Amino acid sequence: MSLLGNRSRVTGLTKEVVAQWQHTKESWRDPKSDEFERRYIDELLSSVNTACSAIEQLDKILSKMRKDCA
Repeated sequence: MSLLGNRSRVTGLTKEVVAQWQHTKESWRDPKSDEFERRYIDELLSSVNTACSAIEQLDKILSKMRKDCA
């Protein structure tokens, strides 16, 4: 699978996690749920965004390398 394919997979799975979290929040509404969201969900989203940016940059570099070596 290509780097961009992996990025799409990570993005899709993250969307699933966020959708499940939104469903969970409907019944879990207290300060601990807010803490959980800040500590884990927000951090997950930030990390996934960072990783996706890095994957895009790596894909560009690899594409250039392939072109230069062809």
